[in-house]
Amino acid sequence: MPGSLKLQSNGHPVSLESNLEAILGVDSPTPYLYIDAQQINAAVEDFAHVFSRENVFYAVKANSDPAVVSLLAKLGVGFEVSSLGELDILFGMGVEPGRIISGNPIKSPEFIEAAATKKIGYMAIDSQVEVEKLSEIATGTKVIARLVVSNEGSDWPLTLKYGVEPDEAVQLLLYASDRGLIPHGLSFHVGSQCRREATWRDAIDAASQVWEEAERKGLDLAIMNLGGGFPIPYEKPVPDRPAMLESILRYAQGRFPSRAQFHVEPGRAIIGEAGALVGSVLGQAQRDGKQWLYLDVGVFNGLMETVGGIRYPMVAERDGAPTTFTLAGPSCDSFDVIANDVVLPSPKVGDKVVIFSAGAYTTVYASRFNGYQIPPVIIH
Repeated sequence: MPGSLKLQSNGHPVSLESNLEAILGVDSPTPYLYIDAQQINAAVEDFAHVFSRENVFYAVKANSDPAVVSLLAKLGVGFEVSSLGELDILFGMGVEPGRIISGNPIKSPEFIEAAATKKIGYMAIDSQVEVEKLSEIATGTKVIARLVVSNEGSDWPLTLKYGVEPDEAVQLLLYASDRGLIPHGLSFHVGSQCRREATWRDAIDAASQVWEEAERKGLDLAIMNLGGGFPIPYEKPVPDRPAMLESILRYAQGRFPSRAQFHVEPGRAIIGEAGALVGSVLGQAQRDGKQWLYLDVGVFNGLMETVGGIRYPMVAERDGAPTTFTLAGPSCDSFDVIANDVVLPSPKVGDKVVIFSAGAYTTVYASRFNGYQIPPVIIH
């Protein structure tokens, strides 16, 4: 057992030593995803302290496990959803529709009908086709225009798939009004894992100009949704979260009317650090002068984000001499390589490996490819 493990959390070193015994001691076959409820609560408090609880909307796509969603519902935050499946989870738990929004500008007719029938808070638009679809199914719905903004400094830019150009946004909102929808605000997304605070400021500047033009055209907007993308530490440092949130909000407040409400949609930033994915060693091999280590969790059943470049901090259950491995998952597909040049104490078959900052986009991405298990979520 590691004796003095220290990792980064929100830019500050924290000891995970006290959690390791609980994480490794779960009475469950591996792989499993251990979720620390106190970590979720601490992340929620970071956002609620700055934006107020009713303006924080957890992005359910990050981790939709019912136990996680139930805990967050009890903590009083809202929810951002994109699909009928996510909506059904919330309605099944009795979450009030007013605590639910949809930031996805491409929605199925079935989702629109269900969301409008229950009267969720609002839905995003970014095209005339989406306006027409909404107006035909759900006239009277409140809508926000999702803007294209710079994604500089983010690990996963989102500018190609979604968003209306700022100079076209007001015309889209006017078109929505003409079609019987209610223009309610604006939104943007700076991209996932954005460590550059200036990117938010640039987006806020662009959105404030759209807001001013909308007012000149007679639109009465209420919501400025600052999106998600707030970073958590993996192997790269990130800005201090509370300071970053306070700075972004202050900047926004200086550029919008006092009546504007500022919403945020954190997903990874709420659940990511709360999760530790635990796997077991299945085997070792030496190939072309490299040491390979095989786990029972890999790209297909929990670690898909490694394909995009995420390198998770991890530790082995056993102390020993450090060894450099190519780390791979259990499937027979050669694509199932988690990372190269991973340094771990050389473990034995059956030893556990703990993969930290794994609460987000792990089990929700996982499949049963090759018959391997999707890790169950175990919340403590």
